[in-house]
Amino acid sequence: MVLGVPRPIVVAPMAGGPSTTELAMAAGTAGAVGFLAAGYKTPDAVAREVAELRTSRLPYGLNIFVPSSPPADLAPLREYRRALEPEAQRYGVDLPQLRLDDDDNFTAKVEIAAAAAVPLVSFTFGMPEASAVQALRSAGCAVLVTVTDVEEARRAAAAGADALIAQAGSAGGHSATTSPAGYDGSSTTPELVRDVVAAVGLPVVAAGGTGTAADVRRALAAGAVAVQAGTAFLLADEAGTRPAQRQAMLSGRFTETVVTRAFTGQPARALRNRFTDAWSASAPVGYPAVHHLTAPIRAAAAERGDPDALNLWSGTAHRDVRPGPVAEILSRLDG
Repeated sequence: MVLGVPRPIVVAPMAGGPSTTELAMAAGTAGAVGFLAAGYKTPDAVAREVAELRTSRLPYGLNIFVPSSPPADLAPLREYRRALEPEAQRYGVDLPQLRLDDDDNFTAKVEIAAAAAVPLVSFTFGMPEASAVQALRSAGCAVLVTVTDVEEARRAAAAGADALIAQAGSAGGHSATTSPAGYDGSSTTPELVRDVVAAVGLPVVAAGGTGTAADVRRALAAGAVAVQAGTAFLLADEAGTRPAQRQAMLSGRFTETVVTRAFTGQPARALRNRFTDAWSASAPVGYPAVHHLTAPIRAAAAERGDPDALNLWSGTAHRDVRPGPVAEILSRLDG
């Protein structure tokens, strides 16, 4: 599988707002590939975005979350809910009751992708069932699965993936790890790419820690066919990144990233802030239950423009990020 574009760069799917149709189309127009993010969207919204990209005739992809299994022990989630009450009071919101389902309409989104013959369909948070992979491939879609280690890569290959996205610990946002309790985010992109390429005979897209042209060259030299970057495009003119996050990234105040489960119950790399300092140590594994619990707090913080309780997803390359149009950012990455 090859991307079929002049630039070996993928603009990563970034659920929750940053990924827009404008971002994906700008990437395609500039010779790269942009992904839509199906996560947290209704099937109708996904169908509208896919239709818009399909009409453009530009290369694009769609990322879909694989449903998570509810944790067997709910006690840590209940305790975390109790512990978060002061945060809810701080922001004047009520915490919801525990909600264990992700309500992400996985099957409907796979059907949308197949019906539209989306050129590239990627998955994260787990291995899609072989039936879903087969349905997409039969429709002419290339299937990519996001993996974080060699064992996951082998499982993805067995599920019928056409290619893999090797996501290192330096990547911003949610890790695709299927072992969230033990994930520490320490893997490096070149090392992971070399290990996955050696273990599985599939094309590998590198993800994590990409902020400069030198980062891109290192990933390609390690054996990747392309590089997926998300953090580098958070300040793009075409991105739907929240104003509070844009301001936080430009302020110079937030200088470190941490891997935390505090916001969603799934390990994710974010800019270190008050919330990560207060809750990372006690946050349990439990996506999407923790995501639902913290949603009102995050929404209230965003409305106030308060970055200290926001999930400021960002990879280790955040210091290299500059605002500007997608075409300009791409030129910096493959210059």
